[in-house]
Amino acid sequence: MGKIAFVFPGQGAQSVGMARDAYDTLPEAKALFESADAKLGFELTKLVFEGPAEELKQTANTQPALLTASLALLQAVQAKGIKPDYAAGHSLGEYSALAAAGVLSFEDAVSIVRARGQFMEAAVPGGQGAMAAVLGAERAALTELCAEISAAGTVVEPANMNCPGQIVVSGSAEGVEALSARVKEIGAKRAIALEVSGPFHSSLMKEAAEKLGAKLAEVAFNEASVPVVANVSARPVSGSDAVRESLIAQVYSPVLWEDSVQWLIGEGVDTFVEIGPGSVLAGLIKKIDKTVRVFSVNSLESADALAEALV
Repeated sequence: MGKIAFVFPGQGAQSVGMARDAYDTLPEAKALFESADAKLGFELTKLVFEGPAEELKQTANTQPALLTASLALLQAVQAKGIKPDYAAGHSLGEYSALAAAGVLSFEDAVSIVRARGQFMEAAVPGGQGAMAAVLGAERAALTELCAEISAAGTVVEPANMNCPGQIVVSGSAEGVEALSARVKEIGAKRAIALEVSGPFHSSLMKEAAEKLGAKLAEVAFNEASVPVVANVSARPVSGSDAVRESLIAQVYSPVLWEDSVQWLIGEGVDTFVEIGPGSVLAGLIKKIDKTVRVFSVNSLESADALAEALV
């Protein structure tokens, strides 16, 4: 019998109304939303279910909203008695994974990601940073081109190693523009500008990382119930100091998603369950390895389908 990994999405997966059925049906899910409202001191629940979408899209709102929605949907999976052997998450999703594995309490996790979003928004003034998805580039060639452009004075760096043929770059608006204009030189198809509020996972986020470090220093980290694979190393981290360091570095380091999935497959994982809004990670995992089973649990109905498939 193969192993199961629970994986959790990051920013960009959010939508108004996400996890509403879980909230309406499962007392544990409703309790999470109520706990988030109380901890954050504003009506996150109302924003998640009623919008407006523009406000939900603000990083400082998106992060606690996605974490809460993902963990609400996790309640539906746990109610079916399905347990993972590993957990992982994409960027913000790593916090959902840590909470799912009991490393962070929900209250701490939701408070940290709210602050993380605020720090990330504040690090680089609007319009000065950018991100773009580069399609069809080789990792080594793209990394080299980024270094060449950065050396000329405008920062652009690999930010998300998502799957073969999809790498996201991040940096100054000028740097990302310069790189986007030149990707065909290295055999890439094209670069697509992403709708984000800042240059996430680039060295321009160092200031946000320092502030996050101070916030994380106040929080208790528990032993993980299952190994949680970190974005920065594509390996499990354990011990509160190592987890803390890894989360600080994650803010300005590339998300090694493809490497993380490959490592999990190497450990015997043949079933990936994406828990949270959307199905972005399911798509990436399929591109990394077509042979594994992938499920997206973004509703109670899909949790039922998962339970049936795994019986």
